[in-house]
Amino acid sequence: MLQPSIRPDDSRYGENPNRLQRHTQFQVILKPDPGNSQDLFIRSLSALGINVNDHDIRFVEDNWESPVLGAWGLGWEIWMDGMEITQFTYFQQAGSLPLTPVSVEITYGLERILMLLQGVDHFKKIRYADGITYGELFLENEKEMSAYYLEHAGVDHIHKHFDLFEAESRRLLDLGLAIPAYDQLLKTSHAFNVLDARGFVGVTERARYFGRMRSLARQCAQLWLKTRESLGHPLGVASQPDHLGFRKEDIEELKKKVSVGPRTFILEIGTEELPPSDVLNACSQLKDLVKQLLGKQRLNYGDVRTCGTPRRLVVHVDNLCDKQVANQVEVRGPPASKAFDEEGNPTKAAEGFCRKNGVPLSSLYRRVEGKTEYVYVRAVEPSRLALEVLSEELPSALAKISFPKSMRWNSEVIFSRPIRWILALHGDVVVPFIYAGVLSGDVSHGLRNTPSATIKVGSAESYKDVMQSAGIAIDVEQRKKTILEKSTSIVESISGSVVMQSGLLDEVVNLVEAPHPILGKFSESFLELPKELLIMVMQKHQKYFAITNQDGKLLPYFIAVANGAIDETVVRKGNEAVLRARYEDAKFFYELDTSKRFLEFRNQLKGILFHEKLGTMLDKMTRVQSLVTEVGLLLGLTEDMLQVVQDAASLAMSDLSSAVVTEFTSLAGIMGRHYALRDGYSEQIAEALFEITLPRFSGDILPKTDAGAVLAIADRLDSLVGLFAAGCQPSSANDPFGLRRISYGLVQLLVETNSNLELRHALELAAAVQPMKVESQTISDVHQFVTRRLEQLLIDQGISPEVVRSVLAERSNWPCLATKSAHKMKALSEGELLPKIIEAYSRPTRIVRGKDVTDDLEVDESAFETKEERALWSTFTSLRSKIHPDMQVDDFVEASADLLQPLEDFFNHVFVMVEDERIRKNRLALLRKVSDLPKGIVDLSILPGF
Repeated sequence: MLQPSIRPDDSRYGENPNRLQRHTQFQVILKPDPGNSQDLFIRSLSALGINVNDHDIRFVEDNWESPVLGAWGLGWEIWMDGMEITQFTYFQQAGSLPLTPVSVEITYGLERILMLLQGVDHFKKIRYADGITYGELFLENEKEMSAYYLEHAGVDHIHKHFDLFEAESRRLLDLGLAIPAYDQLLKTSHAFNVLDARGFVGVTERARYFGRMRSLARQCAQLWLKTRESLGHPLGVASQPDHLGFRKEDIEELKKKVSVGPRTFILEIGTEELPPSDVLNACSQLKDLVKQLLGKQRLNYGDVRTCGTPRRLVVHVDNLCDKQVANQVEVRGPPASKAFDEEGNPTKAAEGFCRKNGVPLSSLYRRVEGKTEYVYVRAVEPSRLALEVLSEELPSALAKISFPKSMRWNSEVIFSRPIRWILALHGDVVVPFIYAGVLSGDVSHGLRNTPSATIKVGSAESYKDVMQSAGIAIDVEQRKKTILEKSTSIVESISGSVVMQSGLLDEVVNLVEAPHPILGKFSESFLELPKELLIMVMQKHQKYFAITNQDGKLLPYFIAVANGAIDETVVRKGNEAVLRARYEDAKFFYELDTSKRFLEFRNQLKGILFHEKLGTMLDKMTRVQSLVTEVGLLLGLTEDMLQVVQDAASLAMSDLSSAVVTEFTSLAGIMGRHYALRDGYSEQIAEALFEITLPRFSGDILPKTDAGAVLAIADRLDSLVGLFAAGCQPSSANDPFGLRRISYGLVQLLVETNSNLELRHALELAAAVQPMKVESQTISDVHQFVTRRLEQLLIDQGISPEVVRSVLAERSNWPCLATKSAHKMKALSEGELLPKIIEAYSRPTRIVRGKDVTDDLEVDESAFETKEERALWSTFTSLRSKIHPDMQVDDFVEASADLLQPLEDFFNHVFVMVEDERIRKNRLALLRKVSDLPKGIVDLSILPGF
């Protein structure tokens, strides 16, 4: 199906070489999956005239989803020399309904493919027909539509369109017209895309728009399904394919070939390209699962190693024995009353039991278990061949491998990506089994479009050498070493140094099977752009490594890592063209931004909706601006620093309305800092504009300046209180506004920056600036929500849940103090004093629990009758002046040691529950006051031993 695709946010006025607001795509649907979709696609490129052997063709993880349509699938964007030319997706769901069978969608980007075929570097130069270029036909359309989408589309007008299209879709659904209703839904989607391109939709409000459209999509899909059912499914109904397994006689023949003694075992699961993170994750799981299997099945083995590439997961077992170790086991049989008759002779039940276990009747013995006497025998479990055991057990072991995102294709099995072959060899014999509809064998696959595309492996021992001969580096460390050494060698010619960011290296090393680093160059004119922008584009969008000189200055070069043998000249030229287009994009947005003063962006925040009930981003940042002074005062900032915070707050988040951040959202804060410095603001203010975004994710850096920390804390306080008040609390399965991440970030800020802030009071300050009344219960809900994140943080740091909860029960309102207390309690729990203190406080607490002892009941010294009462009271009054709610927990424990002996003496010599009411209540009041000493510090009753 040939169709135009409209993407308002790709509007570039026709200036970008390969990004257009209107491009043409050729969509192919394969349903059901034929089993060789990738090979069919590669062959289609050859049919188009592309020499696939010259180019670096890669399947790079890109999981397509449309929250609007309730549709998603797993797959890749397909790169040719660094440029995306096709989207390849196994669709799992549409209209929020699971797809059965799964559809394979291949979407070719025709303009980009034509540029490659014709060897031109801009879409304008494509020869559309004899004597006519693409630019001559469509450039003006690009210019005018870009101006409309980015500058002139009336936001209020488009918003009304959205509401009208939504209402019309619902009306048509009520009439039972699925196709027209869906047509109106697509119009709402386009209206949303226009609003988004104009910068009207904020991150928070986006979720609400998506929810409205997803609801329509689900109803359209359900109605369409009913329509097809009523028509009797005229295109037929797909059935699950029949997967043939190994015949019994084939397995018996393989068993005859098994050699005596230990041999190497190799299992290779061949897949379509796995996401980089899944390679390492699955290898780790596979190693554990195989070791568990071998141990459980009494199969002796040597070393177990796993390795992987994008297309294979491999487990290598040294010296796997040929059969199980003999094992004697005790087997319980029938009750003795049924195993022997009244004369003591064995019954048929006993004979059958012995026959089943291969032992004589004389081996029976009796033993009572519970109230019943049973017969037992000692039997030897048969020693089966390792080939037999593995054949039966490997499928269930493989089924236990899990992934963050899994998919179906043409079997009931779910996996990260489709499994296309399985190699399983014990020595030189195939271990026969079937998994995911694939029969195991002795064949592997190498790099596509090479003589080693199909590889027969003679034995498990030869596997590594065979793969090496085929050019496949199966070991991740080997690939990493190749990339590092070759890249370092390449850049010596330009006196450069590779910026080898570890996360990027870990990703790239699992994008290739045969790494081939290539040096590329870009125009020095792009070095006028911010260094952070250039590196981000290289690393995030293209997986390239940046190159600097000895002083850390960026050089106009990069390293791209191709896969396998390619034509270096062709691939280098392609990657350079792609990066040039990316940098043209960045330059386009940067020049838009720098044509204005940074201060001007602040007012543009009113065009970004934060939330329908909470206003725009300008409204939000105005609230933050009014909140930072109060938060700063609570944290003890100096007057000079408060002024820095206030100045920074007046500019904070303004870069969200900049063109660069709208396009490259990960640069939020980074560009704010850059634009502030460019316009002459102080480094303190500029740094705070960056640090308000920290932490952006788990493990991220935290603010180093007081101003940045206060801004970041105030921003998160406002988001949490406001969104909870607006009814956006997350559910157990859904958190569309990222409130858990925001809350966890707040906890990290308070704890790691040593900000001893009273949480409840801070939340009340945030509530006071909201545009709606915030109920006290809402503040309590937020407080509890944040406390849960603090609890998780402390448990993640290795502190026992009991210790964490004992501290948070009293100090959750002071997250920083609570964290210090939890760590000190962890250390104390490993010593000898704390258990004694816990026991000491437990005795008075248990006695007064449930008794009629009110908090206002005072102790009357004249009612003391024993010296032990007076000693305990004296110790208590002494401690009362030392113990206070904000003291360190270790000081509290140390001070409480003074109570040990007085409490011991008291309970040894004083009877509390005497008949005299005055004496009884006085003693209970004394114990109540002692038991209340830990209040505000730690709840010892939660700890073991209380």
